[in-house]
Amino acid sequence: MLNAEHANLFQLSPSERLLLVQDLWDSLKPEDIPLTDWQKAELDRRKAVHQANPSSGRSWEDVQHRIIERHG
Repeated sequence: MLNAEHANLFQLSPSERLLLVQDLWDSLKPEDIPLTDWQKAELDRRKAVHQANPSSGRSWEDVQHRIIERHG
């Protein structure tokens, strides 16, 4: 799969390769990335838990606050 042009990518610095990976990832549309069966099952499970008890969740603000408290 690797040709000479691809092999040159390994000559990039780690930070340059990371930027390239980020650019490639950002170029994908959500519909380009199919969910696996286990991801679909997990989403279904989480949705069912939420629908069974909608008040059990936390707001995004609460989550952010807890993260900042724990990790600065």
